[in-house]
Amino acid sequence: MRLIPCAPAFRGLPVRGALLTAAALLLTTPTAPAQAAPEPYQGNWVYLSVTGADARSGAPAAARGTLLLCDPPQAVGHREAVRACAELADARGDLQAIPARSDAVCPMRYAPVTARARGEWGGKLVQYTETFPNECVMTARTGDVFTLAETAPAEVPGPA
Repeated sequence: MRLIPCAPAFRGLPVRGALLTAAALLLTTPTAPAQAAPEPYQGNWVYLSVTGADARSGAPAAARGTLLLCDPPQAVGHREAVRACAELADARGDLQAIPARSDAVCPMRYAPVTARARGEWGGKLVQYTETFPNECVMTARTGDVFTLAETAPAEVPGPA
């Protein structure tokens, strides 16, 4: 019987030792529970904008917009943040569910405005876009949600 020389038994020890050391480190290193990426805003929030058209040319006019935070109600550039948040809370963040004001009397003037909202309410995505014949009709239909100040900045940083 002929013996074939083989590698010495200790040759694999450095590799096995390194693997055992790495495994031991992984087992002894305390791990934190996985956390979700932080949200840009906490609680209920909606970025609101209103864009009108120039009555003479039909070209888009400057947009007004603001970030409405509702936990607690606050917004720079919003005249009725508390009432807007209350209306959104009653509608559970669904702008279509806000009851139309039955006592509103609006002129039959065509000066279209487009109202947009995007954000989060009750953990659900809010997306809303609607064009109204004029601001009065918009307010009659959406309550105080789009009651933005005339000087509200058009570009308020919002989440992507």
